[in-house]
Amino acid sequence: MSPKNILITGCSSGIGRCVASVLATRGYRVFASARNAEDVRALEVDGLESVQLDLADSVSIHRAMDEILERSGGQLHALFNNGAYGQPGAVEDLRREVLREQFEANLFGTVELTNRAIPVMRAQGHGRIIMNSSVLGLVALPYRGAYIASKYALEGIADTLRLELRGSGIHLSLIEPGPIESRFRANSYEAYKRNIDVEHSAHRDKYLAMERRLVKQGVAVPFTLPPRAVLDKVIHALESRHPRIRYPVTVPTHLFAALKRILPDGWMDRLLAAVGGDGSK
Repeated sequence: MSPKNILITGCSSGIGRCVASVLATRGYRVFASARNAEDVRALEVDGLESVQLDLADSVSIHRAMDEILERSGGQLHALFNNGAYGQPGAVEDLRREVLREQFEANLFGTVELTNRAIPVMRAQGHGRIIMNSSVLGLVALPYRGAYIASKYALEGIADTLRLELRGSGIHLSLIEPGPIESRFRANSYEAYKRNIDVEHSAHRDKYLAMERRLVKQGVAVPFTLPPRAVLDKVIHALESRHPRIRYPVTVPTHLFAALKRILPDGWMDRLLAAVGGDGSK
């Protein structure tokens, strides 16, 4: 029997790298994608089949999918939409083009790639699509508006797509992690420095407090788990006869999801404002 093929986006580090490496040892044929050519080479050095794929670039998406389908004989058992980044900043400081960039990578590219995979899976009569969302697809925190909006949108489009795929043999699951050990915060900080005009912002003092926290060494976010916490959920979504619709990961996801159902909106706002603070937590 030929190995099951899976395409994973965002494999340069963290969740994507962990999932790709372990699934390869479980007998999957893993196509581990990354945006940068140097990360693709690093994945290949580690023994993974890799392809360059930039979710913000339609040409890159279609070129990568064409290459994968050629290598796999036109088969694709699963797609793990993991690639994303976070753009910090107060909503009033987000220029239109900055917000668009966030959605290009976190939503539009993910949907475009998924729409390339669906016809392949329909022809096979089976497939698994896994969307890596976030606790911030469920609740909002200050100074994360661009990322939160992209994840709220991903949740909505995934719920809609799941209904549209009923009866097709294609299962769609959402994974909703809280803090996970990765380069996510470091990459977000780079996006913040690139796109936010701190000196001319009404939120300048909050930003400076965030910067002081982010540059400290060894400061851990409470309840942070290693990438293997997500890996276990991905394996269940891939291999269970009845994969779940949602897989919450970490204490904050479970807690906030429960509190959102039972607390009045005003109480929830006060809680989230206290937790989010200056955006550095």
